[in-house]
Amino acid sequence: MPESSLALLIVVIGLSLAFAFTNGLNDAANAIATAVGTKVMSPRAAVSMAAVFNFLGAATGTAVAATIGRGILHVEDVTTLVLMAALGAIIIWGLFCTRFGLPISLTHGLVAGIVGAGLYTVGIAGIQFSVLGTIMSAIVIAPTLGFAAAFIFMVLLIWSFREPSPASMRGTFGYLQVVSSAFMSYSHGKNDGQMPIGVITAALVFHYNDPALWDNIPFWVIAISAGSISLGTALGGRRVMRTLGGRITTLRPVHGFAAQSSAAAVIETASQFGIPVSTTHSISAAIMGVGSTKRLSAVRWGVAGNMVAAWIITFPACITLGYVLAWTFHFFV
Repeated sequence: MPESSLALLIVVIGLSLAFAFTNGLNDAANAIATAVGTKVMSPRAAVSMAAVFNFLGAATGTAVAATIGRGILHVEDVTTLVLMAALGAIIIWGLFCTRFGLPISLTHGLVAGIVGAGLYTVGIAGIQFSVLGTIMSAIVIAPTLGFAAAFIFMVLLIWSFREPSPASMRGTFGYLQVVSSAFMSYSHGKNDGQMPIGVITAALVFHYNDPALWDNIPFWVIAISAGSISLGTALGGRRVMRTLGGRITTLRPVHGFAAQSSAAAVIETASQFGIPVSTTHSISAAIMGVGSTKRLSAVRWGVAGNMVAAWIITFPACITLGYVLAWTFHFFV
């Protein structure tokens, strides 16, 4: 495997942290949006909690990081050029969509960026289609499960708590939503939060020609990645919070609890199998699920449609960006 210069390694690490920051601006905000939207937590308190539990999630498993770093392309084809192009693609796309308050899947955007860069550098033979097929399947399966689980869970809650007064319901589920927000933030760290960890580790493996690093990822990689995500959440993400926190459907604490619990369960399950899934897809679908228990018209399908359009266009957009950036970078690397 050819040597990578220290300068390029530093560039990849820097871009990975920028990606993690963008993740905090957009994706990580999804984990706490419903708690803020239902006014159970203030934005400052929700951000602080998300920072802690995102870090814990990222530090307690690396299966998804391994899939990102060595599962999409054959390990010998993962070079600093590929990683820089993929990161550049999702950073550009993520900032563009955040500017317009569109929650997107940074997970699938990064995957698409890697595919696009790989298509330029090694061609179609370098892509591991078995892994890519699993990831693509999850694009449909994860939100479907999120919608169905939230709908069923919400129906059960309505049936089980049909007698208590609205005031007591709000108090009870206000506390429970804090717990579900923590679980959602943890699951985000366990899945989406591992994207930069996987990229930085892949760059270290390439630089030092040491695949054994995958068996013992340095803790500093986890720490700086999780810290960058937390910083992004602290400094931005308000537009995305508003979209998910109230524009899709009107939420009360019981709805937020049902949506967050269902989405987090889906994400946590996928993380155990090392499958990158979208926090955005899962929580958005879960919110639609709880909203549909009231009546279909309770969901603002126009807003939901704009979000789905952003999800659909993310993959081809980031493949194209990854390819173009890889072509551009090869003149300088």
